[in-house]
Amino acid sequence: MLTITAINAFNDNYIWVLRQDSQQNVYVVDPGDANVVIDYLRAQQLTLAGILITHHHRDHTGGIPALAAHVKQTTGHDLAVYGPQTEAIEGINQPINPMLSDTLTLPFVDVPVRILSVPGHTAGHIAYLVDDALFCGDTLFSAGCGRLFEGTPSQMWQSLSLLAALPDETRVYCAHEYTLSNLKFAQTVDTDNEALNAYVEQASTLRAQGKATIPSTIGLERAINPFLRPLAPTIVNSIKNQFCDQDLTKADELTCFTLLRQWKDIF
Repeated sequence: MLTITAINAFNDNYIWVLRQDSQQNVYVVDPGDANVVIDYLRAQQLTLAGILITHHHRDHTGGIPALAAHVKQTTGHDLAVYGPQTEAIEGINQPINPMLSDTLTLPFVDVPVRILSVPGHTAGHIAYLVDDALFCGDTLFSAGCGRLFEGTPSQMWQSLSLLAALPDETRVYCAHEYTLSNLKFAQTVDTDNEALNAYVEQASTLRAQGKATIPSTIGLERAINPFLRPLAPTIVNSIKNQFCDQDLTKADELTCFTLLRQWKDIF
């Protein structure tokens, strides 16, 4: 059994810890802050076996050098750092090209790790699917998606479509607690979605109690995330009202997704 634990970092980042059964060797995903990871490892008496990186942004990679030094000092071993080959990330020694290999075998983890190419937020962004747990960095958020810093709307739409096609029970471990702010936008563009309104109440209660809204699930996101359902009639009408100066009589999924992302950028 794979246990997944969140370490809070910065204002709203989650660093995910993967532990197989009672193994003392664990992996962390996107450690932007080394100190909180080292504190956790010491408190739980665990050894860091490796790091999984989704993309190059500093709040996901900043802890790599210090964690590598910590592992070298405490075990004498070099830390395995996995990440996208096409992005310039200091410390990666296990580069991944998802075009050449779509699976990864990790020591101390019993199941193969599926590698997904999900460009959009950055040009070389990847995601990791471990059994039914999806570590998607800043591509898919609960009720939202990442900004397009380097990729195109078409790339992001294709990436989100790939993730949305995963089984409904797939758990979504994104890297930020953005849920409540995403839900405000979702309710603005999808005004009559009962599943969305119910989730707003659930998420608000969790945050009021200081609890995380993550993980979500693919099934939930397909029901409430406007970026996965841009052709829903209510959403299309909202887009037409917001962008009334454009001819949207024949708007397709990509067009509506692109306009939704533009709208969210200024929301």
